[in-house]
Amino acid sequence: MGRRAAQRLRHQLGRRGALLTLKGVIATLYGYGQFVQPPSDLRGLCLLLKWQPLDVWAGLWMAAGITALICAWLPPRRDWPGFLAVWGITAPWSMSYLVAWWPLGEYPRGWVAALIFGAFGGVCLVAIGWTEPSRAPSEPPRGT
Repeated sequence: MGRRAAQRLRHQLGRRGALLTLKGVIATLYGYGQFVQPPSDLRGLCLLLKWQPLDVWAGLWMAAGITALICAWLPPRRDWPGFLAVWGITAPWSMSYLVAWWPLGEYPRGWVAALIFGAFGGVCLVAIGWTEPSRAPSEPPRGT
């Protein structure tokens, strides 16, 4: 019974939904972590923190994650807000770390964080254009 339920869930989510689920969980937990235990070194976030305090950014991370989790259950091509929400929160973080590294020179490892956040969000920009693969002939149609 558990295996059938897992298969049904996998078919309902599809690959796009599975990716959004993973991204949503990560973004939500990352935002929560910013609330519970903020990082001790905030040099890479100097530009962002001039606009809003860290708890606001943490809330935005969680909102993006929850949006992705909700959109994971939408049909393909209607799930795009989830992909944009995750990309939308990672882009300013990536840029803040990049600028803190160069030209400001305040955070020597900023380029590393900029690449990590940029890649995390960039995956969403790639996946938003994916089509859901068609089902194999042996797979049951949706809803059975």
